[in-house]
Amino acid sequence: MWLSDAQKIGVALTTFGTLFMFLGVMLFFDAALLALGNMLFLSGLTLIIGPQKTFYFFARKQKLRGTACFIGGILLVFMKYAFIGMVVEIFGFLNLFGDFFPVVVTFLRQLPFVGNLLSLPYIRPIVDRIAGSRTSAV
Repeated sequence: MWLSDAQKIGVALTTFGTLFMFLGVMLFFDAALLALGNMLFLSGLTLIIGPQKTFYFFARKQKLRGTACFIGGILLVFMKYAFIGMVVEIFGFLNLFGDFFPVVVTFLRQLPFVGNLLSLPYIRPIVDRIAGSRTSAV
């Protein structure tokens, strides 16, 4: 898969945004790190898929509740209500990107070490439930 230079920069921005959000949560919901992570994540996503597709993704009728919660959570983080903002933002994120979880789990199950870990008896039902799988364990 070939990526343009803008898409490569978008992948880097999205990765750093995720890293900064993770660090912001680990450092007791540091609002500055969370805000920086949010901005990097959104700008990276825009560079990866393009501004028009980003707008259409967030403006779809089925995704309006998720979009409102995601943007509302970002605004709460900007207003220094980091914990409440992250809870609202995570709810919006799950509504927006929840359709991708089965694809991500399928990809992770094909990785050498992670696939074995996700297939363990006590972990498999939890991962299946998160991914929305309807198949039973064999």
